[in-house]
Amino acid sequence: MRILLFSGKGGVGKTSLAAATGLHLAKLGYRTMIMSVDPAHSLADSFDLEVSLFHGKTGEPYRINDRLQIHEVNIQQEIKKHWREISAYVISVLRTTGISGVEAEELAILPGMEELSAMMYVNQYRREGAYDVIVLDCAPTAESLRFVSMPTTLDWYMKHIFPYHRGLLKAVRPLANRVSPVELPGDSYFANVADLFSKLEGIPELLEDPGVTSVRLVTNPEKMVLRETQRAFVYFSLHGLTVDQIAVNRVLPQGLVDAYFNEWQASQARVLDEIDKYFAPVPVKRVPLFTHEVCGLERLEELAAALYASQEDPAAVTRTEAPYRFEKTDGRYEVVIQLPFAAKGEIGLFKKGDELVVEIGALRRHIGLPTSMSALTPSRARLENQILTVEMMEG
Repeated sequence: MRILLFSGKGGVGKTSLAAATGLHLAKLGYRTMIMSVDPAHSLADSFDLEVSLFHGKTGEPYRINDRLQIHEVNIQQEIKKHWREISAYVISVLRTTGISGVEAEELAILPGMEELSAMMYVNQYRREGAYDVIVLDCAPTAESLRFVSMPTTLDWYMKHIFPYHRGLLKAVRPLANRVSPVELPGDSYFANVADLFSKLEGIPELLEDPGVTSVRLVTNPEKMVLRETQRAFVYFSLHGLTVDQIAVNRVLPQGLVDAYFNEWQASQARVLDEIDKYFAPVPVKRVPLFTHEVCGLERLEELAAALYASQEDPAAVTRTEAPYRFEKTDGRYEVVIQLPFAAKGEIGLFKKGDELVVEIGALRRHIGLPTSMSALTPSRARLENQILTVEMMEG
């Protein structure tokens, strides 16, 4: 199974490109699922589905044709399926503060619930072998990073904190509930968490396998959008995902002759040149600005034709180089990390337990070290040609 993850700044057109890619894959014969992970779903709108057809079906896959289905994750349905105990406890706590029942139910939708629900579906489809390709239409960049980082974060919590948290509360709950204004969560709450974790088993490895998962970054030929695309590239690399394509959407046609667009054309030309230089050797696709809104099957097929050659396979694995790797050179252990666009002053790193922690700005990435390196500490680091090499030595 292949997973193609479309991400980018809000409004760049990633939903349209994800939908067009899914259509093209289905045309090539792949059993394809396009799943929207953006809370502000627009996937059904992209296909111009009538409300009467799609209403009430947003929580279940909807068939477009024999080989293509779409799925918008409905968080209210997911709470009933997967988050019942956790949601019930959060609601009960909120109600003790005087918040009304309806408002408490809304506030009980915690950050990450929708992303983790989507991950569970991906894992389910993988185990069932239901699809050949899953195209993920992700939320804007920041939420996309939460989407890919959350399984690893949950894995760390389950291994390091969960057993002690569950055991401690079990011991103190009878006494604490007598004096606490809020009843502590029961063991069913922790059972719910453990069940959710079991449904996500294997997802981190799946996302970091370049033979399975590839990130397609969608951008526009504008300076502000490009800067966010660069940051996204760094952050996905830090999270172990492989970016194998950049799609520049809404490029003005070269034959356009209009004084109104002269400055736009010059600006786009500069940014496009910058994009080609920055992302090389990652391939860059250019998608023209159409004369009409891309909405509905016919328009999406037109977009797919502009994006792909007739027999071009979007599911083909074109890039497998890992964002980081472990090496031993002349008796020295090294962690080699790709950090495109990062500057020396932006990078911080330290050792925590058996993990190397790399920081770029506000982002922190925990890189689990192999057994042979877990007792070592970082001694020196050098940044050359967008590659950070960290030497590990005995402390």
